[in-house]
Amino acid sequence: MTAVTKRDLGRLALGGAALAAMGASARAQGVTITVNGSGGSLAKSLERIYEKPFTAETGIGVRATAPVSLAKLKAMVETGNMEWDLTEMGGADMIEGVKNGWLTEIDWSIVDPDNKLPPIARQKYGMVTSTFSTVIAYRTDKFGGKAPKSWADFWDVKSFPGPRALQDSPVQNLEFALLADGVPADKLYPLDVERAFKKLDQIKRDVAAWWTTGAQQVQLLVDGEAVMGTVWNGRVPPLKKEGKPVDIIWNGGALQLSYWAVPKGARHPKEAMRYMKSRLDPDKGAQLLQDSPYPGFAPGLIEKVDPALAKTLPIHPDNVAVQYSFNPEYWSEHRPKLTDRWAAWLLS
Repeated sequence: MTAVTKRDLGRLALGGAALAAMGASARAQGVTITVNGSGGSLAKSLERIYEKPFTAETGIGVRATAPVSLAKLKAMVETGNMEWDLTEMGGADMIEGVKNGWLTEIDWSIVDPDNKLPPIARQKYGMVTSTFSTVIAYRTDKFGGKAPKSWADFWDVKSFPGPRALQDSPVQNLEFALLADGVPADKLYPLDVERAFKKLDQIKRDVAAWWTTGAQQVQLLVDGEAVMGTVWNGRVPPLKKEGKPVDIIWNGGALQLSYWAVPKGARHPKEAMRYMKSRLDPDKGAQLLQDSPYPGFAPGLIEKVDPALAKTLPIHPDNVAVQYSFNPEYWSEHRPKLTDRWAAWLLS
């Protein structure tokens, strides 16, 4: 019988590892993950920038579905018939998903093995993939060269006269009222509801419109129906490029987070997490910014984009420093009651 040397054992081990890797690759090539998102034009961008390159690199197919639905997630978890491997979730939906046990804990050794993401983006059950802010936008041609700088100025109709526009919702409006009344951004929660509504009483008659859609919020400004109003940050840069006299005030903005999460019972959780990792590529993130001004926290992303563009993003350090972190957990608990009170207040 021929003796087996250490070199032979080493070769056998290497061969076994190679076969195992080939087997894993072969298995991955037979997998297609289903990613649930918002759809629309952004879906095409995600397909071009992330999905097709990921499939070419790994052999794992990606099938996109839409729209996002917390009710459908709940139903699939409860029936054990999970169709999604990955789903987009807003902050409030994440709170509900975690609270009810509808999500799978993220394996960060797969998604972010070098621990490069900031803590705000690296959570137990989700990874932040995009950010947006609700901010003040104003007409730059209405105040004789002066520029409002805060929520206190938004409420100051003597120094900055003209109609305002706010969203038809208590969410964030209560926070904005408290900021206008001098509450520090890091002391907002739990909200002083009585104080907030008392402050809202002061501006109510100057609100020309309570908007309900993204298109409406900017159209009110463009048409001159409002000289100041709340908007989602990504709506303003295109107007400025068109030469419209509008600008943003980041001070007091509400910074909000959107996530990717793996549902409980997902058929391909590891492959889904490998796909999550692709969102950490700063070059791809910079490409996506050309189509969507709502970036995540991909390490090195800010350095990849033009400085002028970077300053228009919610994640720019200067903008982060003057915004408050919206608290979806508070609103998950209090929204039904405060929504009823809001409706009654509007009619009063």
